[in-house]
Formats: sequence, structure tokens, C-alpha cells
Amino acid sequence: MLKHLLKTMRLRQWTKNGFVFFALIFDKQLFLREPFLRTLEGFLLFCLISSSVYLFNDIADIEADRKHPEKKHRPLASGKLPVPIALTAAFVLAILALALGYLLEPFFAGIVALYFVINLLYSRWLKHVPILDVLIISSGFVLRVAAGVTLITVERFSPWLYMITILFSLYLGFGKRRAEMNLLAQGAGAHRKVLDGYTVPLLDQYITIVSGMTIVSYSLYTFSAPNLPENHSMMLTIPFVVYGIFRYLQLIQMGHEAGSPEEVALKDRPLQVTVILWGLAVLAVFYLSR
Repeated sequence: MLKHLLKTMRLRQWTKNGFVFFALIFDKQLFLREPFLRTLEGFLLFCLISSSVYLFNDIADIEADRKHPEKKHRPLASGKLPVPIALTAAFVLAILALALGYLLEPFFAGIVALYFVINLLYSRWLKHVPILDVLIISSGFVLRVAAGVTLITVERFSPWLYMITILFSLYLGFGKRRAEMNLLAQGAGAHRKVLDGYTVPLLDQYITIVSGMTIVSYSLYTFSAPNLPENHSMMLTIPFVVYGIFRYLQLIQMGHEAGSPEEVALKDRPLQVTVILWGLAVLAVFYLSR
């Protein structure tokens, strides 16, 4: 039972909560003990609240998941995890995250509560509205970044990073929708109502727009943000971002395995190497260059 509960909590998707560390890293406080510990605590609490959201979402989608070729094997849809247990766990996780979040930082708790409410609305209604569904997913990433900002005393964090986060998460969101269209083919709308509002050519246009804007925004950030080294060495990280975006797009176009961004991050070796190299390059620019 515990195994099925943990699977429904989607521990692999906790990687998304790494956006909480953005403020810490890009404000040059990664190696400061107190800010690091506060951000780590915030990351763990966001993991709890996101797992609570996943539980509520799977409970709401249980009937639709039973008709899905892959999701029908989920613990709730297959009947391996009883709904009362999942519901109880969801409430407990939400209460813990909000209560401990308030003790950590009241503003952080407010963002966690907003994230929770928005995602409950998403699970119940908003995920059925085309375009708005992806915008809501994108807002979750932005709220993670904002939550990290509330946990430390920010001195150098650039607002450009909010724009990059919005555009990049839209890119992932539309990419996921396109992969779902490929997987479900002609029966897409029957499995996920919102897919009736999309077509593959339309999603390709959305992806082209937001991917291009992501690259441009990141490039502008690397030489215009006030907190970066004066020698513009941050521009050396642009190729990693370009390759990562192109690689994910390649996976979307070549098959449905790109339907879940966190799964791609855990399985695709070229993308993993790119993310690691980008991270090392960012750390070198921020903490080694002068």
C-alpha cells in the first residue's frame, strides 16, 4: 500500500521543485549556510504540497484515467490504492506543508497556499480550458521561483528570470500537450477533454513561438542583467540552453516519450548532460569569475 501511495505522490516530479533554488543560485548565496538550509526546507515543503496536489488530481481524474492507455495502470485508476487512503494522505500533506511553511516564512506559506488553490481549481475546472490549462501549469513554476525569493534576502536576483521561467514552462507545457496528441491519436479528446481545443499544427506554432522567445529572453538576460559579471561570460551558457530546447523538441517530434518533462530529464542522457554542463557553467560564471 505504501508503495502505491508513494507512486501516486509522484516523487520523480519533485525535480520540478528545484526552481525554488533559483533565487539562491542566481543571487550568489548557494554556499551560505543559513540561506541554503532555508531554501532546502522550502524545497521539501513544496514537494509535500505538490504531492498533495497530485493525489487530489488523480482522485478527480480516476474515471478518465481508467480509459487512458497508460494512465489506467496508475494505482488509483487500477484500484490498487483505495480512494479514502489517498484522500487522507492528500489532506495530511497539505496541512503539514502549509503549517510548517508558515513557521518557516509567512510569505512563503502564502505562495504555497496560492499554488495549492490554483492547482485544485486546475484539477476541477481549468485543465479543461485550452491555452489556460498550460498557463496554469506555467504559473506553478513561477510560484516556485517566487517562493524561493521569499526565503532569502535577495540582493542580485534579476526579474528577467521570471520571464525566462514563464516562457520555458510554456514550452514544456505545449510540448507535453503535443506528445499527448501523438499518443492518443484520434481519440485524444475522449481521454482528455482539453485536447479537443488543440491540433498538432497549432501546438507546433505555439512551441515555435515560446521556444524562440525563451532563447531570446535568456540571451538578453546573459548580457543585460545588472548582477552578472562585467565581462559578459554568462553568454557562454547560451549554447547549452539552445541545445536543450532543440533536444526536447526533437524528442517531441520523434515520439510520445516526451509527454512528461520530468521523465525525459531522468531518461534522456544527452539532455541530462546538457543540464549538468549548463549548471556547472552557471556556477562557474557566478562563483569563479570576477
